[in-house]
Amino acid sequence: MASDKKKQTILIVDDERANLIVLNDLLKAEYHVLPAKSGTQALERIKTESPDLILLDVNMPEMDGYEVCRRLKSQEWTRNIPIVFVTTLDSLENEEKGLLLGALDYISKPFHPPIVKARVKNILTFVLHKKLLEEMANLDGLTKIPNRRSFEETLNVEWNRCMRTCDPFSLAMLDVDFFKLFNDTYGHSAGDDALRAVGAILFENAKRSCDTVARYGGEEFVLLLPGTEAEGALTLTDKIRLSIKKLRIPHSHSSVCKYMTVSAGGATQMPKAGRSPIDLLKCADNMLYKAKKQGRNIVVWHSSTDEAAKE
Repeated sequence: MASDKKKQTILIVDDERANLIVLNDLLKAEYHVLPAKSGTQALERIKTESPDLILLDVNMPEMDGYEVCRRLKSQEWTRNIPIVFVTTLDSLENEEKGLLLGALDYISKPFHPPIVKARVKNILTFVLHKKLLEEMANLDGLTKIPNRRSFEETLNVEWNRCMRTCDPFSLAMLDVDFFKLFNDTYGHSAGDDALRAVGAILFENAKRSCDTVARYGGEEFVLLLPGTEAEGALTLTDKIRLSIKKLRIPHSHSSVCKYMTVSAGGATQMPKAGRSPIDLLKCADNMLYKAKKQGRNIVVWHSSTDEAAKE
């Protein structure tokens, strides 16, 4: 039997305690089951949990299943969670309404346990395969960290979240110093190994779930730090710079250091109307250019009120 950490999660939403017990007993051996006794409770649970599937009753007091489905499908961060209605409403009109709202399937009560288990298994197998394909599409083939496409999607999502919560947003761009010379000297295989090592250092230091690192292209990397002030973002980026230098990867033709180093530029802004995450990205890129002009192997940072360099 798989451990809870490896099990996929199912949120069951039903105001009838007996139905919750039956479905829980039916599915708990293979899945991690979360119960919710109302639509409101379900929406609250989703704020802290990430279900792989929602089994949703339609007839519930205060907020019915259709409204729960409508709200989940209207939000970017929940719209892709598969929903299956489990209900006594078995007319074609009710089924059509549920499917048009975005539900993936419709199971009528009283349900047959083997049918429910089979449908759940088929849907969650599909969900797992879809996630694996999405992860592959969003990972850089060389470094195995997120790629530019993934970064650009995350940038917009986190920018909008910080705008809602009035939190600062920090972003850093890092570039391997004289990487072409490194490739010319040691060969492309050594260059690939060096980029993997840089990607690993970035990944190890992005400890919060909302922190994102990505390979932006070639020898350039990006670091997203939503909710982080300039001082903290600068400190973390400089820690990464020093960690990469401490790898002691030989770079005999670098005019900066006998080991591989990186230059970094970053920026911190408060997301608000009239500003764009692209402006933040451009600002960080400008700081990276300054870091290179100032001698490389440094971090240059800009916030809305100050600009700092740390060597």
